[in-house]
Amino acid sequence: MCGIALLVSGIRIGLSSLNLDSISSSSKSHLVFSVDDLKAALQRRGPDSLGTMKLLLPLHSNSSNSTNYRVSSFNEESHVLDDVSDMPESFAEFFFLGATLQLRGVSPVCQPLMDSSRNVLVYNGEIFGGIEVGIDKNDTESLMQSLGNCCSCLSQEHRTTCDFNGQAKGSIVDVLSVIKGPWAIIYWQESSKTLWFGRDAFGRRSLLVHWPTMEDPRFLLSSVSPTSSRLQDSSFEVENGSSGIKFWEELSCGIYSMSVDVKKSDGRFHSEIKKHEWTNAMLKELIKWERVSIEPKPAELNFSHSRTLSAELDINSSSSVLAQNVLTALRESMLRRISLYNIYQAQKETVPVAVLFSGGLDSMIIAALLDQCLDPNYEIDLLNVSFDGESAPDRISAKTGLKELRRVAPLRRWRLVHIDADLSKLTWETKRVLSLINPANTYMDLNIGIALWLAARGEGWICKESNNETDEDKRVNYTSRARILLVGSGADEQCAGYGRHKTKYRHDSWLGLHKEMKLDMQRIWKRNLGRDDRCIADSGKEARFPFLDEDIIRTLLDIPLWEVADLDQPSGKGDKKILREVAHMLGLHNAAILPKRAIQFGSRIARESNRKNFGSNRAANQASAGSVVINVQSYFS
Repeated sequence: MCGIALLVSGIRIGLSSLNLDSISSSSKSHLVFSVDDLKAALQRRGPDSLGTMKLLLPLHSNSSNSTNYRVSSFNEESHVLDDVSDMPESFAEFFFLGATLQLRGVSPVCQPLMDSSRNVLVYNGEIFGGIEVGIDKNDTESLMQSLGNCCSCLSQEHRTTCDFNGQAKGSIVDVLSVIKGPWAIIYWQESSKTLWFGRDAFGRRSLLVHWPTMEDPRFLLSSVSPTSSRLQDSSFEVENGSSGIKFWEELSCGIYSMSVDVKKSDGRFHSEIKKHEWTNAMLKELIKWERVSIEPKPAELNFSHSRTLSAELDINSSSSVLAQNVLTALRESMLRRISLYNIYQAQKETVPVAVLFSGGLDSMIIAALLDQCLDPNYEIDLLNVSFDGESAPDRISAKTGLKELRRVAPLRRWRLVHIDADLSKLTWETKRVLSLINPANTYMDLNIGIALWLAARGEGWICKESNNETDEDKRVNYTSRARILLVGSGADEQCAGYGRHKTKYRHDSWLGLHKEMKLDMQRIWKRNLGRDDRCIADSGKEARFPFLDEDIIRTLLDIPLWEVADLDQPSGKGDKKILREVAHMLGLHNAAILPKRAIQFGSRIARESNRKNFGSNRAANQASAGSVVINVQSYFS
């Protein structure tokens, strides 16, 4: 994991089959991203290695009935082309970049990978199931082997089925459809002269795309938006939508292919990009996000209310079977994400995993489960960001939460990392985050992005003696070295944790609530996960989302909606009802009654941003500040 990119030139690419909205372009000016820009963007993510590979497809016209291709590799260090003496003038170029943050396996792996059949792979993701990955193996190597055994049926024009279904071979779509875990991929299949690319069904790994335009006919993919070299010397140090130039967009979740061929009419390379259907039946059901039971009958609702009341009176004896199912699934999700054989064995850190920690319901559940699943010899860093020192709501709840964690897990060495920030002093950092959140471009995106970016860096202070956290003399500077950061994304979307869920329920009852939650889950890739992944990965960390495990999603969808949430109850009780029961089961009784508080409000960055950009919180609220597009010039004036 860390980041991948691709730059394709010399091919006329058709997009008609994708039904895209109008491709953004600018008649006055356009951004120009070079390979060096892409390399710089990936390099700053702190990878263990950064590799490149250039594939050239030369045109040969030896026969009027056929076109021959040859793949040549480009070694960046020696700048020597294979078979350069016989290279024709006209060719298509594929430039692959792969930055690797090694988190699995016993031997270092450098991307891009090329196998004996001259297939090329760059992969940013984890495989938690679906494909066998040996205890001492790396995900990318295992995936390369599986893809290398695939047929090329679906790469052919007008083909929608694979001749090898049910046999030893299968299609690339089949292989990618069974992967459990977050991923983004770029893969060249040499036998069919086809480029495959895509991201997992929920978008847990970022992948941005630049579709070819009249101004820039190249095709680009990248985990992150670079800073254009054209803008480096100007006042616009970030490529942002407010400049009127929209170069990148989030690639929609799915699997895409681009078969390269030569048209006899003009003798040039042409290709049409196709999007493929997932072939895994269970995955397709999860994407539809249809719940088994949505609207309760009066008797069912009365039983649920009585069970909830009974649980409040006697928590230990009235634990819900449904909540137990969720707890079991969450524990298995955590094990998949932090098992030590999944962590690169060369790491010698005493803190391999950290938690984005507010002390709220979701992060407390994650921390408690992490304690149960992680080797007791390891310490756990709890990363907490504040823009108001010890007075921010998230700082207060984090310190309270730490006490509760020490009560339920007294043998664990917990470390609360206080990450303090002053928004007025974050000029350089803000410009960097503006580039990272792109193509997102609102003040809310920026505020969340800054908070996540600071948390992922892990630079703050800890108390030397845990019993006296208010003593200034006991503060010690500290930087978390954990490479894996556990994040609670997906809990609110699946368990009705947002205020808009209660509003929708009041207006349109249970069916309206279900539709709103479904909308949130089906757009989480665009609104949240791509942005969050880019901001966290910039510090050489990998975000992992226990609540977005495929089995968790299935488990929660199998539970009647009125058992997941009861929005007739007040905040801190009925919202995320099922997770509050899970918290009680873990002994987190204080956390179980905490209301929802988003990171931008809990850390108080939203308040500081409102004062800076709108003059006051009241003015910001009147302007609906969160959804306002950032004006880069005025922001830094």
